[in-house]
Amino acid sequence: MTTEIQTQTLHLRRLAWAGVEVRLGDTRLVIDPLENAEPLAPVMGSPRRPLPPIDAPPGTHVLLTHLHPDHYDHELITRLAASGTIGCHTPIAPTLREAGIDVIPQEIGLPRYIGPLTVTPVVALDWRGSEADQVAWIVEGAGRRIIHCGDTMWHGNWWQIARDHGPFDVAFVPVNGVIAHFDGYGADVPATLTPEHAIEAAAALGAGTACAIHHGLFHNPPIYTEQPDIERRFRRAAEARGITVALVNDGEPVPLPIGNAEQTRGGSPV
Repeated sequence: MTTEIQTQTLHLRRLAWAGVEVRLGDTRLVIDPLENAEPLAPVMGSPRRPLPPIDAPPGTHVLLTHLHPDHYDHELITRLAASGTIGCHTPIAPTLREAGIDVIPQEIGLPRYIGPLTVTPVVALDWRGSEADQVAWIVEGAGRRIIHCGDTMWHGNWWQIARDHGPFDVAFVPVNGVIAHFDGYGADVPATLTPEHAIEAAAALGAGTACAIHHGLFHNPPIYTEQPDIERRFRRAAEARGITVALVNDGEPVPLPIGNAEQTRGGSPV
């Protein structure tokens, strides 16, 4: 790695819902950006606040965790695809191509370079029980490592991900623990991580900071019911585990902890 890249700083910003922006030098990457909530209203209800437009200049790259419409904003992705790459897990690439979007598919565990960043998909678990439909993304650069967990449920792969790729400076974890009664899939158990699940996942991953995503915007009982008292529960669980909490508003930066995951692990920076 060149000295120039070594001295640059990774910048993180939380976007609306599950969206996250990663920037290193002139390279900008967004994960699961959401701008248009109108298609979500029949199931998730109207958003509690307006979604800010995505500030994505030409050349912005995108990673998608899966194709649920609150993570895959088709119109926005079509616009971003005109000048940047769209990355996805291999099994969903045919669907995106049929929708007219040129994508770069990746298999689980195989890295790809986007300028000074390295991006790698790892296992996540969809509420329908399919690991093919959804991934988490690891992004590394400038000696820092983060993981974006999409809207995964609890699963048993956290420890393997940590052994293969961790520890992490920041884990972006869904926390709304939604009870979802979708046609054919209704059950009174959470379809995403609860606040407590999210902190346990962050602990298993070896994350110094857990940033809450995928909460506080949609609540449409009885179809889509968010957990109560999320922020207090998230803070309380994190305190018990000794994990730093990041509860960040839309568009605000996410602080990186002092030191970095590579130093903790004793390896070499990307």
